[in-house]
Amino acid sequence: MTYHNVFTHQKDRVYSQPHFFVLSKGNNSGKPLKEPCPNCFVILVKTEEEAENLYWIALSLWKSKFWYQHLVGSVIPFLRLYEFKSNFRDKVLQIYKEHKKHSENVEKLKKLESLSTIYSKNLDTIERLKAAILHYYL
Repeated sequence: MTYHNVFTHQKDRVYSQPHFFVLSKGNNSGKPLKEPCPNCFVILVKTEEEAENLYWIALSLWKSKFWYQHLVGSVIPFLRLYEFKSNFRDKVLQIYKEHKKHSENVEKLKKLESLSTIYSKNLDTIERLKAAILHYYL
């Protein structure tokens, strides 16, 4: 079982424990972040390993659009802190029951993420080369 605390992030606050942030307002609510933003929660844990595991759980919940059903607000949707805490805790407990499988999946996701960044850089380079060739004709 992992120990984590969830709070609303306050501007200019420095955290000594390992942590990551989760966006709380907008259509991307629930998205985990490495850097803080004005409308986010902070998740504090005891070790870097726990922070990494919880980050990937939060990312998978966000990618699967799990938080959409919990958004409230008519103009700007947002997540309530107590709903986020209880649902995130439940999902963490559920996933940690199969911790070995979760660890394997995290490793696979890390590899896929690194491949994705490499491909994105390659696509960016190709687009710049296309633009350079097209500018040659002008």
